[in-house]
Amino acid sequence: MINKRIERKKALDFSDKLLSWHRNINRRLPWVGIKDAYRIWLSEIILQQTRVEQGLPYYQQFIRRFPTVRSMAEATEDDVLRLWQGLGYYSRARNMYHTAVMVVKNYRGLFPTAYDELIKLKGIGAYSAAAIASFAANEPRAVVDGNVVRVLARVFGLSIDYQCSEGKKMFSHVAQQLLPEEKAGQYNQAIMDFGALQCTPKNPECGSCVMKRVCFASRKKQVARLPVKRKKQVLKKRYLHFFIIDHQQQVLIEQRTGNDIWKGLYQFPLIETEAETPFNELLQSDKAKSLGLEALEGLKNISRHKQKLSHQEIHFTIYYLQSESKTFNSLARQYMAVPVIHLKKYSFPKTLAYYTDISLYSNN
Repeated sequence: MINKRIERKKALDFSDKLLSWHRNINRRLPWVGIKDAYRIWLSEIILQQTRVEQGLPYYQQFIRRFPTVRSMAEATEDDVLRLWQGLGYYSRARNMYHTAVMVVKNYRGLFPTAYDELIKLKGIGAYSAAAIASFAANEPRAVVDGNVVRVLARVFGLSIDYQCSEGKKMFSHVAQQLLPEEKAGQYNQAIMDFGALQCTPKNPECGSCVMKRVCFASRKKQVARLPVKRKKQVLKKRYLHFFIIDHQQQVLIEQRTGNDIWKGLYQFPLIETEAETPFNELLQSDKAKSLGLEALEGLKNISRHKQKLSHQEIHFTIYYLQSESKTFNSLARQYMAVPVIHLKKYSFPKTLAYYTDISLYSNN
């Protein structure tokens, strides 16, 4: 732990330098400086593990579609998921909708600003609650996210893995010690921006850094080593084969209900395998036979690609085929038969959303 006497001096110097640096940057983001807890909450949820450049258009779309928490609560979960489409981590969108409903029900539509109330809401953890409480009400709660961890680890030489329980306690303790209570909101925004713009993961601007003289990592040539990170886990590989089954401008879809990726979103009939599987073997599976695939003609492989998520690597193959009435009507008992012109009304994972425009490949 940092010596408390030294820490007091360093804390004052650190926060003064940080706030001075922040006053001189020109970063015009629509949520910075506002006190509306609802809009702050939106920005924080959207920007979790999402770059500002990617998240900003989504934030603007959400504000246009749902200008108040009540307007979101009065929509449907599907409406929220459809607007979220492409951001990934769809559980966050579901949590957003449930939180909006809860705020209207339990807080009369007034989004809470106190940390102890915010932490009770679905999808709001310690970081988000501290951010909202400090930005909206200047409550002295230090934020600790990836940007903050990186800055603290480098400047103060904290060589402990943040992901372990002891590391989380250490970083939270140091962050709270450094926080100037009367300027909590300003300081939290400053340290987050400092990590995003100055003390970046790769190629940080050490030469022009206001912390250069006091930064442990800069002085000890350990910038690349800090913060300490646990080894990357091996990604689980999954092989998903989707079948777009078309009959007279209707296709079959289903909603994902299991506790898995894309829960609550829609997809085309799926066969999942544990390894790459030749198509002739795929057709011999029980699922393929239940879909009647071995008896259908004109099956086309229209796409093959992969996507890396945080903990798994997904290999997609998309097939298109036209079905005759008997087979299609039988399958419609297991799936939803939807007119192709209505597919855009359903929330699909981004990978599948492109293929909801059947005209792109049905006549090729």
